[in-house]
Amino acid sequence: MTTTESHVPVFDTTLQTTHHWLRELELIASLRNESEAYSVLRAVLHTLRDRLTPDEAVNLAAELPMLVRGFYYENWKPSATPKKLRTLAEFLGEIPQLPHPDETFDAEKAVRSVFLMLDHRVSAGEIHDVRHMLPQEVRSLWPEYAAAH
Repeated sequence: MTTTESHVPVFDTTLQTTHHWLRELELIASLRNESEAYSVLRAVLHTLRDRLTPDEAVNLAAELPMLVRGFYYENWKPSATPKKLRTLAEFLGEIPQLPHPDETFDAEKAVRSVFLMLDHRVSAGEIHDVRHMLPQEVRSLWPEYAAAH
């Protein structure tokens, strides 16, 4: 048994699925490695989660791989949500420190990249629900929404 295999198949599956998510984000965002992808995914998911109502945050979490769901819920305070982030600047200002793989990488690119990946990985109905809980400026960062408007 290798160090990445366990005796619990669901753990192996979530680890493999999480690696797929991180590799996809690494490619989309032109990051240097999965560690940077993890940092970006975690930062954006936390900011997104805190802007959603608790019910919608839980609905989104239900569609995340178990391992991603674990760090998604890390330090969550449902009673303090949703945060009233009404503008794109306020939303981007909530994104914690990000890696800097190049001089063009910023919070907006991080959010666009995560939203694109989520668009590929989460059901269309859930993406619709999440998008419509966000202010128009933030909603415009979703790939399908941006293409339609």
